[in-house]
Amino acid sequence: MGQRVIDSNDIPYADGDFYAFESLLSEAERARLHDIRDWLAKEVRPIAVDCWNRAEFPMEIIPKLAELDMVSPVRRQGYSNLFAGLMHAEFTRADTSIATFMGVHDGLFTGSIEALASKEQQDAWLPDIYAMKKIGAFGLTEPLGGSDVAGGTRTTAQRDGGNWILNGAKRWIGNATFSDWVVIYARDVADNQVKGFLVDTSTPGYSATKIENKISLRTVQNADITLENLVVSDDFHLKGANSFRDTNKVLKVTRLGVAWQAVGQQLAAFDVARRYAVERHQFGKPLASFQLVQDQLVQILGNAVASMGMMVRLAQMEDVGQAKDEHSALAKAFTTARMRESVALGRSILGGNGIVADYEMAKIFADAEAIYSYEGTHEINSLVTGRAITGVAAFV
Repeated sequence: MGQRVIDSNDIPYADGDFYAFESLLSEAERARLHDIRDWLAKEVRPIAVDCWNRAEFPMEIIPKLAELDMVSPVRRQGYSNLFAGLMHAEFTRADTSIATFMGVHDGLFTGSIEALASKEQQDAWLPDIYAMKKIGAFGLTEPLGGSDVAGGTRTTAQRDGGNWILNGAKRWIGNATFSDWVVIYARDVADNQVKGFLVDTSTPGYSATKIENKISLRTVQNADITLENLVVSDDFHLKGANSFRDTNKVLKVTRLGVAWQAVGQQLAAFDVARRYAVERHQFGKPLASFQLVQDQLVQILGNAVASMGMMVRLAQMEDVGQAKDEHSALAKAFTTARMRESVALGRSILGGNGIVADYEMAKIFADAEAIYSYEGTHEINSLVTGRAITGVAAFV
């Protein structure tokens, strides 16, 4: 009798939601999440590897994303933070680069306007942002300032009558090569406080140069931004952005989104590794029949479930206003550490095929490195958490 062929879809836990966290959603949210998952499987995942290999962003996806209508799902549409988190995970599961594009436009950029702009500014800007008629970017990190940017912002803003003059440079700014607007955070030379400004990227004095030769998030168009005597009307100073403490209101929320990305990245690794183990035959039987391979798959799943459990609880805390900076910091540090382990195990299961992008796992493995570092490194987030539990700051 020949070896039985296993149908990889005929498995009760094929979706990775081993503890049925999705059941905590309302029926309407669950249906919407499944619609988004199906849309991503149809529109994003099939093109993801090719775009990643070419390091080109599929501009044609933006109108389709606009039709999906999922910018600001919590504030604008009344969804729970758990739904928003699981949606972030699903985007990442399909492709980390498209998830990062959405994270920049929806989380960092839109979040800055929602949290820090005045009511009049929001009324003027948000409709086009929500409809994705205007694509945004977020300019905080600098060539010489990453983890220390809170106290070391070198980009300056100088008041000149009814205008501000911006000078400086930003680095690693996603979407910046094609965005319509970018929120720039700059140090006011008068009071030494970090302030936020909405900058039209067609303004004289603004330039953005794509960062080449990346090994991670190759589809994302990260850029170096240069600001040379760029004039911004005071009408475009975000009225609620007058210190780095204000900026941190945005980062607290977006750090949650990145932790959810770490969940999605682990689910992506599980998807690819499980299917490969079931379908790939060695020594006359599927890889899935070997004990060591099953152990690796269970480790990936366990990491993903542990990460998801932490994020589900944090989403519930966010819904009732209990989540603090240190909670986001621990989540980002923990989930990305588990993610790094998970994608390495997934790559191992694929053997040599795990270093070829054609099989998806190489892209998943490489993209995890960006998630591990952005929105606060593992080390910085650990120190934020350490300060909260000891009362002692150990940053320097």
